Amino acid sequence: MTDQSANRNAAQNPGQPLVTLKNISKSFGPVAVIKGVTVNVYPGKVQVLLGENGAGKSTLIKIMAGVYQPDNGQILIGGKAVTLPNTRAAEAHGIATIHQELNLVPSMSIAENIMLGRTPKKYGMVDRRELRRQAKAALDRIGLNVDVDTLVGELGIAQQQLVEIAKALSIDAQVLILDEPTAALTKHETENLFRVVEELRTHQVGMLFISHHLEEIAEIGDSVCVLRDGEFIAEVPGSTPEAELVRLMVGRSIDEQFPRRAEEDAAAQNVLSVEGLGSKGRFSDISFSVKAGEIVGIAGLVGAGRTEVIRAIAGVDRHDAGTVSIRGTRLPKGDVGAAIAAGVGHVPEDRKVQGLVLDASVNENLGYATLKSSSKLGLADFAGQRRKAEEIAKTLRIRMHNIDQPIRSLSGGNQQKAVFGRWIMAGSTVLLLDEPTRGVDVGAKVEIYELMNQITAAGGAVVMVSSELPEVLGMSDRILVMRDGEIAGELSAADATQDAVMTLAARDMDPQTDVKP
Repeated sequence: MTDQSANRNAAQNPGQPLVTLKNISKSFGPVAVIKGVTVNVYPGKVQVLLGENGAGKSTLIKIMAGVYQPDNGQILIGGKAVTLPNTRAAEAHGIATIHQELNLVPSMSIAENIMLGRTPKKYGMVDRRELRRQAKAALDRIGLNVDVDTLVGELGIAQQQLVEIAKALSIDAQVLILDEPTAALTKHETENLFRVVEELRTHQVGMLFISHHLEEIAEIGDSVCVLRDGEFIAEVPGSTPEAELVRLMVGRSIDEQFPRRAEEDAAAQNVLSVEGLGSKGRFSDISFSVKAGEIVGIAGLVGAGRTEVIRAIAGVDRHDAGTVSIRGTRLPKGDVGAAIAAGVGHVPEDRKVQGLVLDASVNENLGYATLKSSSKLGLADFAGQRRKAEEIAKTLRIRMHNIDQPIRSLSGGNQQKAVFGRWIMAGSTVLLLDEPTRGVDVGAKVEIYELMNQITAAGGAVVMVSSELPEVLGMSDRILVMRDGEIAGELSAADATQDAVMTLAARDMDPQTDVKP
């Protein structure tokens, strides 16, 4: 293992750390997840934690947040050794975490969420004036101008994230752990978040930042601690080139970020045909086709109707008008079972809520699409299912202890591979992908792109919705651009540029705010 002290540049991290995880190790059963790792968080600095899915990042931040206790090593706060038996103890020491899955109550107001568990009282009753005052002060600190009586459920993801940060600062947090904070944000929302981060720097708040968007690191990070397989690999400046960060993360160079390999076949038949598809208030007159061997990307701003169209094609939601056909056979409306039987696989936008049964095993999640079709005389073929699941897990290199492990314990990238694996196991020939690489590291992204290539090389078809324009441009043979629930235009791979896509997506829109003027 590389000696961290040889790689650390003291000039970049002056003064005493707010928090140090020193020589931390953590195992779950026989599996060592963290192996002697040291990480420092300094006042007014952003320490980026980088690594592939399964590298140990989540375990490390949970140790700092008091969720897990280390098997070996020390936690130092202000240079003094402490124990953090729970999250309350971490908060008492000024450590707060902004999780990727936000920890807010949608049915409660902003003020109630910010002060949850610390509600001010007067004469034994809630002091609503003081509640609002303290909540408003917390919002003012991060520059969020929203009525504190607004229900959190009425806010967008970006504003909810800022409410979480305001909540953390209201307990006087001096260390902020930001876990994939930009995963679901638009470019404009990300810029707003980074402005808040810069303001927190001036108040000497130390931050531990996790992101799979490598282009963000140079903009936001002071230094980068790279983990691989639970071990410390290197600590490098935030300005380190992306190619070098990738090499440190995965242990090898990735020559092609978007390895699309397609051979145009003029004689290829349409596999998926969508004609005049409409759903009142969501989208209308959607018509397109996808040939065997083709990847069609769907681009557009948030709220353009992309996800709704994908869900209707997959049979998850009923549509009011139009038809969906697979190889000339029309599918019934709102019938997921019929779509699966016709060879349609759907990787949804939110894998945790819509794509997985988190308390079930990897084996069970891989087999849900084929449990019925593989049954014999009405009885499930569990042994056969298990053999196939083990083969798929091995092929996709899903990192796990064993096939019976609860899928919720896998990293995000490995969970996403399992969702893909379900449809590969089912032999799906039409794959509908909604944000397929959200929250996935660069190494796993390339593996997912290779899976898409394998499906099209075998004569299948892929429809991919993605908010990452480089991904759409890099992996699509054609691009459909949606705006206000309609297809605003179509671009060939040769004609597609970021400017061309955004011109179609944002016409009559303000591109700085992603909303209509």
